[in-house]
Amino acid sequence: MMQQYLRIKAEHPDTLVFYRMGDFYEVFFDDARKANRLIDLTLTVRGQSAGEPVVMAGVPVSALDAYLAKLIKQGESVAICEQVGEVGVGKGPVERKVVRVVTPGTLTDTELLSERADALLVAVVLEKRGRADAPGRCGLAWLGLSSGNLGLSECAERELPGWLARLQPAELLYDRDRTPAGLQSSLSQTRSTLTSRPSWQFDSALGERKLCEQLRVATLQSFNAQDLTLAHSAAAALLSYAEHTQGRALAHVAHLDVARASDLLELPPATLRNLELTQTLRGEDSPTLLSLLDTCRTGMGSRTLRHWLTHPQRDRGTARERHDAVACLLQPAVPEQGFEPLRGALRKLSDVERITARVALRQVRPRELAGLRDTLLVLPELRQCVAGASLSGISKPLPALLQRLHAALQPDPLIAERLVRTLAETPAVLLRDGGVIATGFDADLDELRAISQNCDAFLLDLEARERTRTGIGNLRVQYNKVHGFYIEVTQGQVDKVPLDYQRRQTLKNAERFITPELKAFEDKALSAQERSLAREKWLFDQLLDSLQPHLGALSALARALASLDALAALAERAATLGWTRPEFVNHPCFDIHQGRHPVVEARLMETSGAAFIPNDCRLDANHRMLVITGPNMGGKSTFMRQVALIALLAAMGSYVPAASCRLGPVDAIHTRIGAADDLANAQSTFMMEMIEAAAIVHGATEHSLVLMDEIGRGTSTFDGLALAGAIASHLHDKNKAFTLFATHYFELTALPEKHPRALNVHVGVAESGDDIVFLHELQPGPASRSYGVQVARLAGMPHTLIRQARATLEALEAQQRHADDQIDLFAASAAAELMIGAKDALASPMGEGMTPAEAGTLTLLASIDPDTLTPREALDALYRLKSTISS
Repeated sequence: MMQQYLRIKAEHPDTLVFYRMGDFYEVFFDDARKANRLIDLTLTVRGQSAGEPVVMAGVPVSALDAYLAKLIKQGESVAICEQVGEVGVGKGPVERKVVRVVTPGTLTDTELLSERADALLVAVVLEKRGRADAPGRCGLAWLGLSSGNLGLSECAERELPGWLARLQPAELLYDRDRTPAGLQSSLSQTRSTLTSRPSWQFDSALGERKLCEQLRVATLQSFNAQDLTLAHSAAAALLSYAEHTQGRALAHVAHLDVARASDLLELPPATLRNLELTQTLRGEDSPTLLSLLDTCRTGMGSRTLRHWLTHPQRDRGTARERHDAVACLLQPAVPEQGFEPLRGALRKLSDVERITARVALRQVRPRELAGLRDTLLVLPELRQCVAGASLSGISKPLPALLQRLHAALQPDPLIAERLVRTLAETPAVLLRDGGVIATGFDADLDELRAISQNCDAFLLDLEARERTRTGIGNLRVQYNKVHGFYIEVTQGQVDKVPLDYQRRQTLKNAERFITPELKAFEDKALSAQERSLAREKWLFDQLLDSLQPHLGALSALARALASLDALAALAERAATLGWTRPEFVNHPCFDIHQGRHPVVEARLMETSGAAFIPNDCRLDANHRMLVITGPNMGGKSTFMRQVALIALLAAMGSYVPAASCRLGPVDAIHTRIGAADDLANAQSTFMMEMIEAAAIVHGATEHSLVLMDEIGRGTSTFDGLALAGAIASHLHDKNKAFTLFATHYFELTALPEKHPRALNVHVGVAESGDDIVFLHELQPGPASRSYGVQVARLAGMPHTLIRQARATLEALEAQQRHADDQIDLFAASAAAELMIGAKDALASPMGEGMTPAEAGTLTLLASIDPDTLTPREALDALYRLKSTISS
């Protein structure tokens, strides 16, 4: 047996092997020690193997899922080795083999999966480059094994963190030989389990062939994936790994999603984090935008809604179709129509998506098939709910999206018919317990069951006859799993036992016997029970075989049900929270009237019942930047985030929290909000701030929305002010992005004077003596002061400290009012640009044809080093230059 185990273990050296022995899964040697450390299994020692004590630990078969869940949570993988041969047949140990490998990215068991999120397996490969420092491209492939969703994409290497933040993989496959150490370090920050694979598995030709075989097509052109050679390489490793872990082909994977960065609204990792779409900044699942939106009745609806939220498309067509569908579901034509009856019917559904995957992998349980059966029986009611939700109740047709979903709710009726005929009304949880196949479906099974079920009558009859024959009044005929059937006689009555009684067991107060008649019945009954269970297993396998041709139809049905559930949830949220339909226009604008932050509004209502104060946001081609000033806690960050969330909700197809909303084209949402550091990679708060800001100024376009919150505060005042001013100017002049720029640098309020598309606004405050009240209203013009001391007092700072701070503040303000060297940030910046330009002009061929006066002026400019000048010195140099030119 140990030879067999060691041979199997050699095939899975990096994986825990759970080796089936009877009613337990055993782990040996280093696996046992590891299991003891990770999940606290008790170690024992049994004999020796090759001179080494056999250290082992065991897990009951019935408790396997609980232990697997603990190991998967810690990023471990487990090979499940089952007994596949018959006990007692042939010499040596019973035949065993690994039937599947459970890894974090290939989970299919409902007990191990989150109901509302997929466990994605993602493979990434980097293209071969001539130079190590040359920018490269990456190929991506991903698979939700429990849903059958397969996807491909390619991106620039710098875009990879954004893709991984969207996908949130549970397990990440990478090329162990061709992935640079720097990229491996970046991948390790994803919180995914990293699994390295050999280079030969990342083969483009192999990937294209496997994709065609998986999708049952001759070419990938119909999926617009023919040219994605890097993604093909990633798909080769992905599909090979998934097939290896399941020990079979992936029959349910027949749908491919090709995602191109140009098709999606760009949401960098900082945006996904700062807007708290699926997780709070503390890493919790609530309160987030998704937790507010997700009132879906099924797990597959929740997973679809999550995908819509994290993968919004730039093309407005998809969003408009969803808006039309939500509008239809919101129409109150008659009380029996709309989203409420639909949601009532959806509540009766099982998770068809995951059940279909488990049918394909032959891992489905009887109760899950019963759930599929009951779901199919609800479909007529569901179709009626969808058909009744027309815009006028009768006259107008359903929107296009609802029409397609309505048509998809008609799978082959033979599926439901077969399930109804085959399965018991409430089958056993596990197939090995019996009671799964319906009575009357199979005559042979019914006969075997009758033999087992008639045991009680036979035993009572035998007991009565034996009492009469022997004269033993307390004689009993019984059964247990250890000794089978027996006749029990107390010690005081043993002398009356007939000669044909054969002793089976001696107890303290009784003797147990068997008779030829009872032995014959025992053989027949136990054989009938074993044959009955074997017959049920065979019939169940036949049922699974009959479902295999319908996997495509069941997958399409699952997608339709999930989309309906997500749309009904969006309709319910719009009605409950008072949201409105956004309007898309082709010209650039953000015209939001009385917009609200959806999560903050909901939390306010939940905790205090207070109303959220709405604000407008109006940006267009002539006004692209708002410079927002005002005190901390005044609502600057909340306003900025709510504008971004409204744009994102509209793009995903949801109604929005605003009185009205008109949006032009949007290609990205960039954010630089909050303070954070990355100590593991030796990056300070300010460095992280600059890295994120650099990504924004490099990536933002005129169709991007940019949120900049207090940029430059992580360094000295002058450094921070200079950087904030330069970044604001760059976003205004070069990127021309729609920008919300919150700052405490009052010098930046001068920006609109020299940048015509910028406007000053501030969050209002009401003062009453030393007290302030935050109005949370956005008002035109710059703020008059920061109110930092007042906020500190509200935070509970000691009175003496506040008094000292106020006195110091008054002294500093007085000093500033009387200073004669006031700084004009943007004039100083303009002077610096002139000096840089002069140096460039002198160095160019154009400088050879200048007059002496022109050359002298440029020489004066070139002699000044703008990088070492203070703003005051830069202004002085500008005045000297003006004097030279005038003379």
